[in-house]
Amino acid sequence: MGAPDSVASRPLPGSSGRVFLVFLRLGLTSFGGPVAHLGYFRTEFVERRGWLSDRAYADLVALCQFLPGPASSQVGMAIGLQRAGIAGLLAAWAGFTLPSAILLFAFALGVGAIGDLSQAGWVLGLKAAAVAVVAHAVLAMARSLTPDARRATIAVAVMVFVLLVPGPLAMIGAMIAAGIGGLLFLARTAHTGASVRTEDRFPVRLHRSVSIGCLIAFVLLLVGLPLLATATGDAELRLFDLFYRAGSFVFGGGHVVLPLLQAETVQTGLVEPGAFLAGYGAAQAVPGPLFTFSAFLGAVTTSGPSGGLGASIALVAVFLPSALLVIGVLPFWDRLRRALRVQRALMGVNAGVVGLLAAALYDPVFTEGVTGPHSLVIVAVAFVALTAWKAPAWAVVLGAAGLGALLL
Repeated sequence: MGAPDSVASRPLPGSSGRVFLVFLRLGLTSFGGPVAHLGYFRTEFVERRGWLSDRAYADLVALCQFLPGPASSQVGMAIGLQRAGIAGLLAAWAGFTLPSAILLFAFALGVGAIGDLSQAGWVLGLKAAAVAVVAHAVLAMARSLTPDARRATIAVAVMVFVLLVPGPLAMIGAMIAAGIGGLLFLARTAHTGASVRTEDRFPVRLHRSVSIGCLIAFVLLLVGLPLLATATGDAELRLFDLFYRAGSFVFGGGHVVLPLLQAETVQTGLVEPGAFLAGYGAAQAVPGPLFTFSAFLGAVTTSGPSGGLGASIALVAVFLPSALLVIGVLPFWDRLRRALRVQRALMGVNAGVVGLLAAALYDPVFTEGVTGPHSLVIVAVAFVALTAWKAPAWAVVLGAAGLGALLL
């Protein structure tokens, strides 16, 4: 293991411009919510580009499940950070986030004019495509991460628990239990040992002081922003604090953030109830992370900054905790996961990730994506295109949207 300075000085494997273009394409085509995004990411970065191995990807997903904020966006930030440093993290975030944020901001400028898109045929086709993408990812990860009876049992146990006891706290509890199960019951195999295989490494080239500084900044902002906003009465600081806390306190991401945003904006009179619902409906019809709903809310506030300024403040504030935590934790994570006991716990957690994705494949992905025989046909065609024809995910998504417009 090299010193942090020597690791940080090694050349990075990619450029921020390249990272931005790859994530921009994902940001334009990744429909279906956070679980589907993880499927798109695996297809793009593990299967198609080989930027990281299946095990490294699973370990990264497992880590992000335990961090507050949008898990899929954090996985993207981490991949960008590993490829091109902090500039790569920002490029990955911008490419994946800005398409949906811009669309929702445009909708905010003419809120209500477009109407409810949730039942449009092309939108239903996109939801059906998400079923195929997630199913493809779950099956592929299951082959790699649950190859024996004990890990398959952990995966099924997590799936059953999450389906019967829904909620973010239950999900975190199930993942902790999966880690404990791996530590206690998974024997040492060829995949564990004193070191992680070279192809499974996920080194991040950052000075340790940068990581520690980001963790300190995360805590200082969490504690200091409310005090500063109250002391100054500044409307911009108040809005920044509201969305920073939303990004800091939500585990699981996606739809889990909605109750908190509703309480902080609608119940406080900052956003009209009708506008909130209209924006939420529009957020279902755009690609990328659901957290970009914050850009819409910031744009339609009834007091304080609104429009472009409000959208920018809300968007940056809700994602900033995730960026600080990824930079702060990831360099230590690659070292920690080399320890034998941590590896055994991770084997259990990775099996739990398969179960977690399998549960999400049913609810909400399947329950929202398959609304009748026509949508099931689209799922089947998309699944065959992904698995048998090895079609790129973006092409499958566009084709599913076209079929949805024709059939639904």
